[in-house]
Amino acid sequence: MIIVTGAAGFIASALISELNKHNFNDIIAVDLFDNKLKNKNLSSKKINQHISRNNLNQWIKENHIEIEFVFHLGARTDTAEFNRQLLSELNTEYSKMIWKNCVAYQIPMIYASSAATYGLGEFGYDDQTDPNKLIPLNPYGDSKNEFDRWALNQKEQPFFWAGLKFFNVYGPNEYHKDRMASVVYHAFNQISRNNEMKLFRSHHIDYKDGEQMRDFIYVKDVVQVMYWFMHHRKNPGIYNLGSGNARSFLDLTSAVFDAIKQPINLSFIDTPEDIRDKYQYFTEAKMTKLLSIGYPYTFTALEEGIDDYIKNYLINSRYY
Repeated sequence: MIIVTGAAGFIASALISELNKHNFNDIIAVDLFDNKLKNKNLSSKKINQHISRNNLNQWIKENHIEIEFVFHLGARTDTAEFNRQLLSELNTEYSKMIWKNCVAYQIPMIYASSAATYGLGEFGYDDQTDPNKLIPLNPYGDSKNEFDRWALNQKEQPFFWAGLKFFNVYGPNEYHKDRMASVVYHAFNQISRNNEMKLFRSHHIDYKDGEQMRDFIYVKDVVQVMYWFMHHRKNPGIYNLGSGNARSFLDLTSAVFDAIKQPINLSFIDTPEDIRDKYQYFTEAKMTKLLSIGYPYTFTALEEGIDDYIKNYLINSRYY
């Protein structure tokens, strides 16, 4: 049995597809299953059981002998959520519960951390930086960093674990995410409706309009890394999971226009003042640590990923 928390979500449902593709079908899907649109992510998946998030602790205790691996991807991911108690309960304390069960029953686990832990990148985007130094920009980032710090300080650990700091993930199965969906998703919809794309104007002297840069990574690459870790249970720790190659919003938008065969039509609007002082102008994952332990695959180029995402999924509202 393989447990996947947040199973109906964007990345977790794509992971289940990857597992099914390799004939891992004894999947225990954990979620609240209270969002009909989100649940569509699981409609074609091979799943053994659906378990409520609220019942997972007891379920593990009763079935631990059969559990082979835990992918803990469920979290409150809204970067605009400021209820610190809620984020602590869902992102930090719930993760501790899963960790402690994995220690007690020696179950290997992977959990979702986030590049939001890096804040404005004052110390770079290096997964070997001490999490105690990091300054996240919001309570969501704080909750993820708090668990990273806690995990690294534990004397009792699962025999294998990895925390993965996801950067800007895009790809199929994010239809339910609304404003938290990727820029690629929003660009496709905006261009399809209006034949144009509006980007935030730069308010930083070092960056021209549209040249703000992010590390965008295709969800198929993300799940391939997790699948690889499932079979290479060495070198526990925290790892960046980005492409390692920052690209501009102009690059991204141009690739979307190209994929839907429309001429580029761009304009710029002011970045809202309430987020302007916390706006990230550059993120790029340092990927040395993952590559140094033998990860063998290259990451999908932005243009290639966008082309696949739009032509094979977004245009026909297909799921992965």
